[in-house]
Amino acid sequence: MSAGKPVVVVGDVLLDQDIEGVATRLAPDAPAPVVDVTGDRRHPGGAGLAAALAASDGREVTLVTALGDDPASEDVRRALHGRVRLVEIPLAGTLPVKTRVMASGRPLVRIDRGGGTPGEAGEAVPDALARAHAVLVADYGRHTVRAVRDHLSAVARRTPLVWDPHPRGDTPVPGTRLVTPNAAEVCALSPGDGTSLRAYAQRGAELAARWQAATVAITLGERGVLLAGAGDVTPMLVPAPYRAEGDPCGAGDCFAATATAALADGALPEEAVQRAVAEAAAYVTAGGAGNPALWESPPPPRSPRPSGTDPFALAEKVRARGGTVVATGGCFDLLHAGHVGLLESARRIGDCLVVCVNSDESITRRKGPGRPLNDLADRVRVLAALGSVDAVAVFEEETPVELLKRLRPDVWVKGGDYSVEDLPEAAVLRTWGGQAVLLPYLDGRSTTLLARRAAQAARPPAG
Repeated sequence: MSAGKPVVVVGDVLLDQDIEGVATRLAPDAPAPVVDVTGDRRHPGGAGLAAALAASDGREVTLVTALGDDPASEDVRRALHGRVRLVEIPLAGTLPVKTRVMASGRPLVRIDRGGGTPGEAGEAVPDALARAHAVLVADYGRHTVRAVRDHLSAVARRTPLVWDPHPRGDTPVPGTRLVTPNAAEVCALSPGDGTSLRAYAQRGAELAARWQAATVAITLGERGVLLAGAGDVTPMLVPAPYRAEGDPCGAGDCFAATATAALADGALPEEAVQRAVAEAAAYVTAGGAGNPALWESPPPPRSPRPSGTDPFALAEKVRARGGTVVATGGCFDLLHAGHVGLLESARRIGDCLVVCVNSDESITRRKGPGRPLNDLADRVRVLAALGSVDAVAVFEEETPVELLKRLRPDVWVKGGDYSVEDLPEAAVLRTWGGQAVLLPYLDGRSTTLLARRAAQAARPPAG
């Protein structure tokens, strides 16, 4: 997939440290758990995490932040090198370090240390902002935003501006397109009674009017995101696509970064929020900020995962308990009754079904200009909504052979309009003892036929 338009992230960077281990006993001198350390990871947090997430699809991202000469600042520079362009504001003092001690994936205690004061912004800041198609302000109350506030006020008049606020931070500048507080932040910024949707809608409307912001998007965890505007405007609720199980640390950064990228590419705020909700759920399910894949070098390309299920982790889990992994693949450009019947039959063969889907570029190479009719995100979302589908994986090549080498399904399924001998997947499955099979296919159903009928129906009547 091609990279989107450039964005700029402005805000406070932290260094996040996760000390991981297991706790099976208490200390003899105090009723405190003893953690046997198994791992120690460090990565950029705050605006640094938001910038890395915004750049994970190959997008050009510039991060405007305050960094010093301390070891934590150097760790951040190394981690972000090659991912984002840094425009630095001098920092007097040390970069904040946030340390979580985790036992079996659950935080036991958090330790915060360090902190400094940002200096004045140089001429590189307005130059960077002038090139942005959208700007994200990731305010963590450490005053980087205050150092560039005048520049942000000017940007808001011409460029979509997303503001992720903090109770101890600066207020959004007038004209901000989207403000993204979470439920706790909204309650702190606009005290009131109740946690009903109505109560949050009233708080959101009050904050939108106070800040002169176009929209306030309140993130409510499992309930989704509530969009509110100033005045007597009916709020919009964007539900979460599923209940995300995992580490929520950094989910707000993922939400704000995804919404900013979508606005940069021309999406409406409602569309941007829908994408951001889905991506934040997938981010939490994949392990949050602690997911090692986030910090691979080079960073892995992002693929739409509306189902929220990692296909490779699912396959390993099913195999570990002695189950059968079934996979099938195709374009699924216009989902029809033939597809549905095939997928339902394939799911009955084993204990999980993974659908391998051609990317948009792969379909265009195979089918020619004008295809696909539906883009990848839409095709994946429709497939993931089917009860017969447990997970969706995307491949860029002509065939899913390389994807199958990673997935290693026990059974590969195709419709009866193919021959097993003609399938390149059959040979690779035999290398680990898998089997390719054909299933009956409803005759007369195809994307090509559906597209042809639609085109004929759209023609004006003769005469």
